[in-house]
Amino acid sequence: MAFQMNMTWALIGLPAGLVILLKGADLLVDGAVALAERLGVRPLVIGLTVVAMGTSAPEVAASVTATLRGFGDIAVGNVYGSNIANLALVGGLCALIRPLGVQRSMQLREIPVMVLVALALYPVLANAFLGRVEAVILLLVFVGLISVTILSARGESKAAPLIDVRVEEHLQHAAAHRKKSVPMVIALVGLGLLGLAAGAHLTVESAVFLGKRIGLSDAVIGLTIIAVGTSLPELMTSAVAAFKGHDDLSIGNLVGSNVFNTLLVIGVAGAVRPFSISGRLVTTDYWIMVGVSVLFMLLVLFHKRISRTGGALLLTVYITYMAYLFIYTKSA
Repeated sequence: MAFQMNMTWALIGLPAGLVILLKGADLLVDGAVALAERLGVRPLVIGLTVVAMGTSAPEVAASVTATLRGFGDIAVGNVYGSNIANLALVGGLCALIRPLGVQRSMQLREIPVMVLVALALYPVLANAFLGRVEAVILLLVFVGLISVTILSARGESKAAPLIDVRVEEHLQHAAAHRKKSVPMVIALVGLGLLGLAAGAHLTVESAVFLGKRIGLSDAVIGLTIIAVGTSLPELMTSAVAAFKGHDDLSIGNLVGSNVFNTLLVIGVAGAVRPFSISGRLVTTDYWIMVGVSVLFMLLVLFHKRISRTGGALLLTVYITYMAYLFIYTKSA
């Protein structure tokens, strides 16, 4: 950064960076949706591609920035932490608001796919290094899933919930930009990209400074501060959906986000720059992420929903994990 980072700037910069990051993602998605609609792209394709990938932009931007700064642990920790937070923190809180029913198709398809994607990450990162070849493989799997989702969604009244489901919201926002010229919409997309870059840089720099000051390792910084910050969109979206009784949107948002985080975020970060990670992200935190995913799946398969008891269990798991990170692994 152009100025010397200190505690005051870091305390201001972290929330400011997150706000800029999230606003940049919104501008990017709204502009891209408006542009796609002006070019005649079908709403279904927009939802499954532009919106779905764009709403994962905060995680992508933060992880790419971390890898470029040499913080591979933060890049992967961000994904692990976001995935755990989505299911245990957000899923738990939403189920406490009201029990969440889960559609049979999601029980048998989307949630098992989420677990399989998480398990498939192990051979890629088992040697604690992500090269470009492995990153490209993750991205190819991601493209394959998107293609399958688009094909399976044809003829259905709703898009398959493997995607991030904030489609309706962004289509409505994009309506305000629909009458603008193509150059103006492109400028909006550019402004969103600029916001992503600036917000991610400020967020990572501030989080690293604060984390180091209180004795946290790069891995724990990614697993906690940055992960929770970039998961705020999922928290707000799923909580509102739960309040309104849209269980499929609430659960689909979390499951789709985890699939995107695992494949798209790590894949893009590794394609931009290969990186190494610490052993704990292979031997400990990875299996905690998988364990939380399996627990979530079992709760759904056995009860056909996430009950308040299940939500309390998920939330307890998350609080216990956070306590473990802050109390026992500060110097890890």
